[in-house]
Amino acid sequence: MAITDGTIVWVGQDTVGRTLHPDAEVVELDGAFVAPAFVDAHVHATAAGLQLTGLDLTGCASLAECLDAVRAADGPLIWGHGWDETRWPEGRTPTRAELDEVAGGAVVYLSRIDVHSALASSALVDLAHGARTADGWSEDGPLSRDAHHHVRSVAQAAIPVERRRAAQRAFLRHAASRGVAAVHECAGPVISSADDLADLLAMTDGPQVVGYWGDVDPVDLPVHGLAGDLFVDGAIGSRTAALVAPYADRPDTSGALYRDAAAIAAHLVSCTEAGLQAGFHVIGDAGMAAVVDGFELAAAKVGAPALAARRHRLEHVEMITADQAARLGAFGVVASVQPMFDAEWGGPDGMYSQRLGTERGTRLNPFAQLASAGMLLAFGSDTPVTSLDPWAAVRAAVHHRTPGSGLSPRAAFTAHTRGGWRAAGVDDGITGTLQPGAPATYAVWEAGELVVAGSDSRVQRWSLDPRSGVPGLPSLEPGAALPVCLRTVLNGRTIFERD
Repeated sequence: MAITDGTIVWVGQDTVGRTLHPDAEVVELDGAFVAPAFVDAHVHATAAGLQLTGLDLTGCASLAECLDAVRAADGPLIWGHGWDETRWPEGRTPTRAELDEVAGGAVVYLSRIDVHSALASSALVDLAHGARTADGWSEDGPLSRDAHHHVRSVAQAAIPVERRRAAQRAFLRHAASRGVAAVHECAGPVISSADDLADLLAMTDGPQVVGYWGDVDPVDLPVHGLAGDLFVDGAIGSRTAALVAPYADRPDTSGALYRDAAAIAAHLVSCTEAGLQAGFHVIGDAGMAAVVDGFELAAAKVGAPALAARRHRLEHVEMITADQAARLGAFGVVASVQPMFDAEWGGPDGMYSQRLGTERGTRLNPFAQLASAGMLLAFGSDTPVTSLDPWAAVRAAVHHRTPGSGLSPRAAFTAHTRGGWRAAGVDDGITGTLQPGAPATYAVWEAGELVVAGSDSRVQRWSLDPRSGVPGLPSLEPGAALPVCLRTVLNGRTIFERD
């Protein structure tokens, strides 16, 4: 592969390439393979960076371990992420009194793994005026909904600017080390801040950042759209995703619907007329029903072709019927989805089934159904909700816990490469591939045996034709070692190189 000024200019046999480009700098790969770089279509850079540089609770196997981790943390502000009480033997979260006992008076904010609820120390609650009277308040347990937004905003404001920027830099370095050349930052007024997003967009020495602002009101920043985490509902783990029928393990609640069909339609119409990409966070089936109705109302106002031209996007899309997928596919909707959600919480014994019952809990994240309905798939991690590990995400999409819901390896890889570029409006037909004329955006991987076409039809191995978008496929079988990134290149510029 020959590259000039950041563009691929030739792909073919080695001897021909050396003849055509006799003065080229030659990089020998010694058995490593090259593939288009990944795009992560849904990240939260600062929160993920704070997890990388601070208190990571994802490894806590019990309530006691979580409290021990807080006790060992330093500083007037303790920001942690990743607890999941569904995996703890105690089966519950710490009380506020237990948290205060180990916090030693510090301001403590600990987000649940889905970031839709959090534990807060009394010192933080006392600073978050209005939290105690807001929807989602709990005297002794996790805070959700508006109460959670109150304490999170206060905790975010307490983060020193340099600590926040250091977290962003750490995240971007981490992303590049995983073969990721572009990320879609899903920011918003209840998630981060305009200053936070401005700092991230100003960082140019790592992966390309595509900014989204999850609000109905514009922000004075170069964002790609008013999309991302503009909430229609919440999350299943925190029991805030809006459901048609109550939660199986909490029959007293059906979650929270934050926007109805009329509000959804109004935002779609406004963005379509302004030439912007709109989008929403939606997970529960009641939330999805509101979204589909909202698209129908918007189409009646501006026309289906105008809607489809903007490629409006939906984040997560976990509970959806075949009919709803077909209707959204007709409107050109992008499904920004996270395969690791199924790997972490799917199946008959996972958190989804615990919250919803087995019948509903094993129907989530139907990637094959979305693709067959014509929805464009763009894969992401929603980090720090799940780890940023693109090859693991591709494997999770192939080996879906619900038979019939997974994708072929080729489709899964495409969703994590070209799909991300197309979701952000780059639809030239070549970006995200390895062919002449495409941007030289790729990663070099050290892996074991590459499997060529014909060796296993069940897994649908890829050929070694680089024009197909990827030159080979490592084993995606469960338990197999995944490739290790040696180098990540964005538009001909190396943004990561392993020592």
